[in-house]
Amino acid sequence: MPCPFLKSLSPAYVRNYGANLLKQYGNYCPILTRGFRTLGDDETKCPFIQQNSIVSEAPKEMTEDIHSRSGPSYSYEKFFNEQISAKKKDYSYRVFRKVSRLAAEGVYPAALEGPDNRQVTVWCANDYLGTSRHATVQEAAVSAIRAHGTGAGGTRNIAGNSQMTEKLEAEIAKLHNKPAALIFSSCFVANDATLSTLAKILPNCIVYSDAGNHASMIQGIRNSRAPKHIFRHNDPIHLRELLEASPAGVPKLVVFETVHSMSGAICPLEEMCNIAHEYGALTFVDEVHAVGLYGKSGAGIGEERGIQDKIDIVSGTLGKAYGNVGGYIAGSSLLVDTVRSLAPGFIFTTALPPPVLAGSLASIRLLASEEGRGLRSKHQAIVRYLKLSLLVAGLPQMPSVSHIVPVPITGADKVAAVADSLMKRGHYVQAINYPTVARGTERLRFAPGPYHTPEMIDSLITALIEAFHENDILFNEFLKNGTCRECSMEYKVDLSHEEVYKYPMRVEVA
Repeated sequence: MPCPFLKSLSPAYVRNYGANLLKQYGNYCPILTRGFRTLGDDETKCPFIQQNSIVSEAPKEMTEDIHSRSGPSYSYEKFFNEQISAKKKDYSYRVFRKVSRLAAEGVYPAALEGPDNRQVTVWCANDYLGTSRHATVQEAAVSAIRAHGTGAGGTRNIAGNSQMTEKLEAEIAKLHNKPAALIFSSCFVANDATLSTLAKILPNCIVYSDAGNHASMIQGIRNSRAPKHIFRHNDPIHLRELLEASPAGVPKLVVFETVHSMSGAICPLEEMCNIAHEYGALTFVDEVHAVGLYGKSGAGIGEERGIQDKIDIVSGTLGKAYGNVGGYIAGSSLLVDTVRSLAPGFIFTTALPPPVLAGSLASIRLLASEEGRGLRSKHQAIVRYLKLSLLVAGLPQMPSVSHIVPVPITGADKVAAVADSLMKRGHYVQAINYPTVARGTERLRFAPGPYHTPEMIDSLITALIEAFHENDILFNEFLKNGTCRECSMEYKVDLSHEEVYKYPMRVEVA
């Protein structure tokens, strides 16, 4: 009598998997049970299993094919070692210094450095106004942890969207005078995700990108695979030339920064926006190194110059002047909703956690207040003190109209050596070299803040002079003990004569 169970299966299936079926279900078969009890575990005595083995010897040609592909595998570790060795050889290998910044009153902006926790003064942090250690910002973050925990719990679509998330986006939109805003895990992601998405979905879109743009914008443009044109850094004339040659009626994006992170240059914002709009382009303006620092409310260069309405898409960060972490864009409601709905860099990542949301919200409100304006005035005064002190000492500095003070030292080895010399003297500033800046344009990048004092800067200048001498770097040392070598005139930088920083307001013409 045929087995009712096996009868329900195809003959081919039984042929291929009969042995497995027998092993798994044989003990349940009333006919086979007796046989299994006597057979035990010795499968070699069972003719059915032997004849229907699921493992068979491979054909000769298959075996030869496998053998022909065998041999030594690729030397991955050797390749990685060569890559790292090349970076070390050209001095572009990055060594992360262990610096634990201190937040306590009377200690900030100091940090503990090295294995012996030696205290040094930090000159290169992007926490420009010290908001990360401000009591109001700290308390907001701590309260959020107590109420909601440390993590967001998921993506914005799955448990990661809260009332505080939307409050922060509304505050950012209000700051930039835009209908909507969207927050991201970082401004690198904000720039990359927004540009790659928009340039990809706009039909036949052409991108016009400033030669000095940050890697995040370059990456986003590259990921979009849209055709692009590079215009000279902060050069509206070249931008116009490129746009004049563009086809009419085609979507265009003009992409640039207001404050350049490594040179301190500020772009001719209004002129560039006007040219872009003249040729029907959208403007994407990165205000990362300007938000919190310029304008009456801290909205950046656009607010300071009264032309926020000329910026179609603004990107900013919560991780620099606002002292937290994360990035954002602000623009029209439909544009922001499009990015929200289509950008993988936004959709498929965990949302910002409650302490960051609360801390960022508190920081934005703080810097929009009178206290924030006071911090900005003090910040601008101390920046001027450093620039004038470098000038009086005859030390080199790149021309900068912003809060970023670059000191050029050509050669990756030289700039690293000077940074090491300064660290020995209790001053931490990071050497900047390739790929952050082009080879031959290496520099130290100073970012003094409102909590640095003139006495700290005086100590820094002395240390810089010693470091230049120690590393055989020439500079225009025309002073000796504060007096000119030629005419004996005394030079002194005095903050008491500095004017209070003014916040220009836009005047509406009727």
